[in-house]
Amino acid sequence: MRQIFYCLVGILLFASIAYADSGIISIKSFHDVKTTADRLENTLREKGMTVFIRINHTEGAQKVGKSLRPTEVVIFGNPMVGTPLMMCRQSVAIDLPQKALIWEDDTGQVWFSYNDPKYLAKRHEIKECVEVIQKIENALSNFANAATIP
Repeated sequence: MRQIFYCLVGILLFASIAYADSGIISIKSFHDVKTTADRLENTLREKGMTVFIRINHTEGAQKVGKSLRPTEVVIFGNPMVGTPLMMCRQSVAIDLPQKALIWEDDTGQVWFSYNDPKYLAKRHEIKECVEVIQKIENALSNFANAATIP
């Protein structure tokens, strides 16, 4: 029974991932924006990551009299992961620390979006450091899944 459950969860997660040519991976969340961001923050802290800041763009928009659907960005990282990547190609530092965008679209669906590490590797012409890129891919995927699953 447990295997069937994990199989179904895996299928749901795969079906809910949207890849864009822009290098952004977006995953559907089963929670509202605040809950998804809270779950992400908790997961990051549990995994020893530093959460540098959480930006609520909706509140910022309200301060200037504008309306914006729920939109938050969480900026996080860990020098144990980021430093080896920067040692491969220092220009990648412009894209670090990592960022997660949690946002609600015009249909009310909440999304968790982040930069695809393979896209960053291509952008910065990182041909070596395959293991570092893979490690970051796995970590970001795990963080996204922890924040978005039921």
